[in-house]
Amino acid sequence: MSIKSLLCTSAILASTAGVAFAETEVQWWHAMGGANGERVNKIAEDFNATQSDYKVVPVYKGNYTETMTAAIAAFRAKEHPQIVQVFEVGTATMMAAKGAIYPVEQLMKDAGEPFDGDAFLPAVVSYYETPEGELLSMPFNSSTPVMWYNKDALDAAGAEVPETWDDVKVAAQKLVDNGMECGVSFGWQSWVMIENFSAWHNMEMGTKENGFAGFDTEFNFNNPAVAARLDDIASMTEGNLFKYGGRRGDSLPMFTNGECGMWMNSSAYYGSMKSQAGFEFGQTMLPLDTNLADAPQNSVIGGATLWVLAGHEDEEYKGTAKFLTYLSSPEVQAWWHQETGYVPITTAAYELSKEQGFYEANPGTDIAIKQLSLNTPTPNSRGLRFGNFVQVRDVINEELEALWAGDKSATDALNAAAERGNTLLRKFERSAK
Repeated sequence: MSIKSLLCTSAILASTAGVAFAETEVQWWHAMGGANGERVNKIAEDFNATQSDYKVVPVYKGNYTETMTAAIAAFRAKEHPQIVQVFEVGTATMMAAKGAIYPVEQLMKDAGEPFDGDAFLPAVVSYYETPEGELLSMPFNSSTPVMWYNKDALDAAGAEVPETWDDVKVAAQKLVDNGMECGVSFGWQSWVMIENFSAWHNMEMGTKENGFAGFDTEFNFNNPAVAARLDDIASMTEGNLFKYGGRRGDSLPMFTNGECGMWMNSSAYYGSMKSQAGFEFGQTMLPLDTNLADAPQNSVIGGATLWVLAGHEDEEYKGTAKFLTYLSSPEVQAWWHQETGYVPITTAAYELSKEQGFYEANPGTDIAIKQLSLNTPTPNSRGLRFGNFVQVRDVINEELEALWAGDKSATDALNAAAERGNTLLRKFERSAK
């Protein structure tokens, strides 16, 4: 054989070997920036190191809204990923995207991967199931709002950790009287003060079981109970007992820099608290409005799940299914939970965290799980499934900001938010038919 022929044969063999051992790529578009983005990368890298057939490639696409928008546009252009992270309020939109999603439970069955729906925490998994109980997307970063508090500041002011809204006002006054600039603040105000406030007191915020029983739902969070609570909070702006600090997590520095002594927002800020707070902090359950209930019902989740998009090859879906099995394993979920403050999505991950002594060493880090599991969810506290809810939350934000500015009463703000929100619901209902 000539040298030229030998070189050609070697090149062909090398090319063939490359094909034989090529990894099947699985794209994972996500909305985790900063430290959590690094943790997402680690999960993918660790999975990739366990085998050589598949390679998960995480891609940061911006915040939740930007990530979902990018995935929808990519699907239309047939350039979409296998996996996309979508926040909980995008559930109805994803469900209505006919032909775009591959239900996770069906994917696992088709790929021959073991799957047990009973292994997941009921308060987490119920949000993403069909009425027949089929899981549509894989829970990943689930959280719930809690009351964060500056233990050092409360102790110095002689204030107790609050359990009720009356307690919140008393503690806020003591904190301000002791020199703090602000008593309490919160972020993600629709999620905390309407969605979770309603569920916590077992009140619906929309008809048709908060949208679970049909897209022909209508908002009714503009009720006297919610209005009374929001009016009372608005009155607390006098003397800075309450201070509004922004729509999402913008007000976090108000807590971590010692400006406000209490802050209601996601349990998933645990990582931020550890790195930013220069004081001893804690978390406790959301306050109860004793005018509305004798005891709390349960809180509802936020965060996001991983949706699998249709239109890819079978081998890519096998890799996707194996990755989701790895992602939901007790070891991975316990690590993610302990690092971030997101709740473990399975009972096994929760039990493993207990066995590892995490809750004993970090008191209060199981508050979110206890809130979600406090009682069996009711139709009022299972969660919500409203179309166009990303836009509805913006409407609620606008109207509540008018309340905090003193331009509207709570009743007027809520009525306007419900009316504008119902217009968006009808628009979604028409598009979903």
